[in-house]
This record gives sequence, C-alpha cells and structure tokens, in this order.
Amino acid sequence: MAPKALYALLFLFLISITSCQTEKQPDAQQIVDQAIEAHGGERFLKSAISFEFRDRQYRALRDGGVFVYSRTFADSTGQEVRDVWRNSGFTRTVNGAEVDLPEEKQKAYTASVNSVIYFALLPYALNDEAVQKEYLGESTIKGEPYHKVRVTFAQEGGGEGYQDVYIYWFHQQRHTMDYLAYSFQENDGGTRFREAINPRTIGGILFQDYNNYTLKDETIPLEAYDQAFEAGQMEKVSEIVLEEIEVKEIESL
Repeated sequence: MAPKALYALLFLFLISITSCQTEKQPDAQQIVDQAIEAHGGERFLKSAISFEFRDRQYRALRDGGVFVYSRTFADSTGQEVRDVWRNSGFTRTVNGAEVDLPEEKQKAYTASVNSVIYFALLPYALNDEAVQKEYLGESTIKGEPYHKVRVTFAQEGGGEGYQDVYIYWFHQQRHTMDYLAYSFQENDGGTRFREAINPRTIGGILFQDYNNYTLKDETIPLEAYDQAFEAGQMEKVSEIVLEEIEVKEIESL
C-alpha cells in the first residue's frame, strides 16, 4: 500500500475513534435521572416525609409541583414554633398564633427550612427548572468509580442561593450519590465536602447521613475536592444525621 493511502487510512481510523469517544461522553442529565431513580424515583413525587434533625421536626409534603415544607421546634421559652413554606408563601406560628414577620426574616427562615429538606431529599431536587448541569468527567474515590457533575443555578427561580455551586459524585454502577461538595455565599461564604454514610431505604426512598468536611486550603478548586479527600486533607467538622424518618404516600395536598 502506498504511503499516502496508508496515512489516509490511519487518519480516518483516528477520526473514527475520536467520534466514538465523543458519542460515548456521558450525559449529565441522564446521570442525574439514574440517580433519582436509584434513590426513590417517583416515590418522591407524591409523598409525606418526616424526620428529626438537631432536635427539630421537619416535614416535606409533595404532590407533583405542589409542596408544603415545615419545621417544628420549641424555642428558649418552651413555646412551640412552627415554620411553614408552601407554594403560596411562608408563615410562622407560635403556639398556634400566626406571627407577623418582616420580609427579611421570612426569606431567612424560608432558606433555613428549604436548606435542610433540600439536602435530606437529594438528589431529587436536581431536576428543578433552575438547575444547570455539566458533566466534568470520571473520578475514583476509595477505589470506586464515579461520574462527576457540576450543578449551578439560573438566577430566575434559583432562590436566594442561586450563586452557590455544587459538585456531585455519582457511582457509575449503583447510580447513588455518594459524595458532594459545594460553595456558598451566606455568612461570609465557604465550602464543604460531604461523604454519604449509613444508607437505608425507608418507604422506597434511599436516605443517607453525611460526614461533613471543610478544607482550609482555599487555592484548591471545588472540582478537586475528591482528590483532596483522597489525600487526607479534609477536616471533619460535623455529622449530618436524620432520625425518626417516616415516609407515607398521599392522595392529594
């Protein structure tokens, strides 16, 4: 075979390999869909979920796009405080009487309730309309294979924390969300890395607790937190533990 013909065949072969590799590039949306299915799928859509977290009772009722999130606790004087956030807005009651709150406090309490329930029900919320997903590549943590996905938020519909950035690690075979890292702007900002522990399935939904880590080296990008974790550079600051979890199907809100 003439050299020119050989080079031409080699060029076509390389183009073919590159094309195949491009076609096989994992899709961030598909990875998230698989994770949601692995964690409970449609059971998230029509359910009443309750749990205790740090001496406060949380409830999440969802019926498709309709939701009611709440937390109940006793304040320092022993009065029962109940915060409720639903599609129509936020309300706080103390011993059953509604309290008139300034808008700033309403936003702060709404964000607080939403934050706890958001993390407790991950990865369900990763298909909200404001979520923007990007596939970052493969990773190995503790010898296990993962897909790495970055999540950011559109300003419209992204809530108060729309500037926050999240990185998720999804197991390539089990499709579970085993690790996540995020940066946040509130309270002077910062970053965290979470390792899922104690997985258990209740009412068809997979719940997990987390070891919560921080990284003092601010030069390391969020996308490389898996490498920092593997290298033992993380400092554990707390544990995220959900207790008394209950899941019930509902007919309508």
